[in-house]
Amino acid sequence: MNYLKILNQKEKQEIENKLNNRFGVSKISGILVKKGEERLFLFGGDFDIKQIKKLEETVPIERAGVYFAKIIKGEIRLSIEGIFLFKSQINKNIFQLTEQQFEQWMSGQELNIKTEKKGFLVMKYKDDFLGCGKASAEKISNYVPKSRRLKNQNVK
Repeated sequence: MNYLKILNQKEKQEIENKLNNRFGVSKISGILVKKGEERLFLFGGDFDIKQIKKLEETVPIERAGVYFAKIIKGEIRLSIEGIFLFKSQINKNIFQLTEQQFEQWMSGQELNIKTEKKGFLVMKYKDDFLGCGKASAEKISNYVPKSRRLKNQNVK
């Protein structure tokens, strides 16, 4: 069974450091919970750590809090919800989309453009954050889930 792991202060600080280095996020308020090896959740409810552990002993808990990030090969990728949780703090590695790029991005396409950046970027169109992509030398990979992509209006 894949149990929840409540991160201790040192582990939480490591996540905060990764978020700060990559996106400028300096403070996480709440309890960090890890599910499996890579999925991170932020719990801001009324339960404390002891209460969560006691509850988990009684009933299986699938998750606690909001899924906000994933650790991939040591790098951190924010989920769409994570971007909205920290949008007031994000000030690094933001990629501003043009209108054409916005339409491509929201339909789930990769952006075949060269950037000076590598690694995860927060995608933004005008004042709206749209999710995370991963920049390489030749493209920005798209992580918008299929259920959140814009559907082609011309398809019947």
